[in-house]
Order: sequence, then structure tokens, then C-alpha cells
Amino acid sequence: MRRSLCREGLELAGLRAAAIFEAFKGTVMLLAGLWLLSLLNKDVQAVAESIIAHLHLDPISHYPRVFLEMAGKISDGNLLGVAVGAFAYAVLRWFEAFGLWHCRGWAEWLGVISGGLFLPLEIFELTHGVTALRLAIFVLNLSVVLGLVYVIRHPLAAR
Repeated sequence: MRRSLCREGLELAGLRAAAIFEAFKGTVMLLAGLWLLSLLNKDVQAVAESIIAHLHLDPISHYPRVFLEMAGKISDGNLLGVAVGAFAYAVLRWFEAFGLWHCRGWAEWLGVISGGLFLPLEIFELTHGVTALRLAIFVLNLSVVLGLVYVIRHPLAAR
């Protein structure tokens, strides 16, 4: 496997932008995992109800109702498992961000594979209704994957 040479100009800027985006996703997942840990030994149903009330959502409508039903069924073991998964995801994203920032070939491949795995899910979500958030997530992830494919297919050494 090749080790990328550090790039210049737009390619380097693109790798750095992708690294920042991946580090941001890792940080968001770390915060989510910490929040889940803070819910251990608490009444998750009551927390969910207060979130729904705070956001002024109708608890009878579909998504809030599903959220409340799930909250009523979740156990401390489930919370811990999901929090551990969030931490693992955060580490993976930061690992990738480090590699992209330092122009490592393995990180380019990791970004294409891990980002590419989410694209079908994001497309599926868009088929259930286009929202600004869903579209933004899809466009950002697609941009990262396509940019990394370009970098992999056009190594500096070939120029």
C-alpha cells in the first residue's frame, strides 16, 4: 500500500477540509456518547418527554411518538452499548482525520470505504423525504468520498 506524498494547493486543502469534517463528526459522536452515559440510572422516558416538550413537538405525531416508545423500552445496558459504539465511531473518525491531515494513503482509503458505506443509507433516507439536513449530510459525505477517490486515482508521483 502506498503512503501518500503530501500534496499541494487544492488537493491539500481538500484533504484538510475532509479531515476537519471527519474530526467534527467524531466530536459530535463523542458528545452523543457522553450524553447517553449521563442517562444511565435515570428515567429515560421522562427525559424523552421533556425533550419533546422543550422542542414544542406534538407527542402524538409519528417521529416524536416513535422516539417516546423507544425511550420507554431502553435499558441501561442498551444505553451503555450504544455509548460504547458512539465512542468507537468517534475514535475511527479521529483516526481518519489524523491520517487525512497528514496525507496518509491508508486514511484516503479508509475515508472512501467508511464514507461510501453510508451513502446508500443516506440515499434511502432521502427517498423518505428530502430535508435540508438530510440533503446537506448526503452532499457533504458524497463530496468527501468523491474528493478522496480523485486523490487516490491521481497520485502526485504520477505527475
